[in-house]
Amino acid sequence: MKKRSEKRGLYLMPGMAASPRIFEFINLSEFFEVVCLSWISPEDEELIEDYAKRMCQRIQHKDPILLGVSFGGVLVQEMAKHISCYKVVAVSSVKSYKELPLSMILSKKTNAHKLLPTQWVKNLESLALFVFGSSIERKVGLYQKYLSERDPKYLKWAIHTLVNWEQEVFDPEVIHIHGEKDTMFPFKNIIKTSYLHSLPEGAHAMILAKHQWFNTELPKLLS
Repeated sequence: MKKRSEKRGLYLMPGMAASPRIFEFINLSEFFEVVCLSWISPEDEELIEDYAKRMCQRIQHKDPILLGVSFGGVLVQEMAKHISCYKVVAVSSVKSYKELPLSMILSKKTNAHKLLPTQWVKNLESLALFVFGSSIERKVGLYQKYLSERDPKYLKWAIHTLVNWEQEVFDPEVIHIHGEKDTMFPFKNIIKTSYLHSLPEGAHAMILAKHQWFNTELPKLLS
């Protein structure tokens, strides 16, 4: 573990449509200089490679740790292709398009995701179920708190980018933390590596529900 005076930068990237508030229960400032990132508006038809380059401009530490949740996990893997990182962590996410659920793979072939009406993003419960899965507590107050990115342009871009993500070969040293009860990215689809850490009771929103595990175990995994 690095000394207090030499804290390594730890950047936290929330999931699709989510605000940095999803990390409010993560307390790692004793070990790292923690920086929460947030989504920026995409350019028209922007490729994730270019989006990742723009996000890299927000990284102020040398050899940082990048941690991303869900679609944020996809983004930090793309960012790591442009800057040197000490470690990359994907939480409740995927490392390869082969880990995507069948519904998303079929959507890529049929473009079904493009048929989603923009009105559905204004329905907080529908958006929460899409972003967090069925495990999150159904309270509108929570949705408003954690889902701050509801611009239709951003959401269309994010869904299209995730569905069409083409990464097949991934960095084998990416630390992948995944819940075995994840309904968004089913655990059965996850490619097993020596850097995979599974939580038997973890669901897609486990960054919130299992924050105590993260606070205890992340310092060990990231040392």
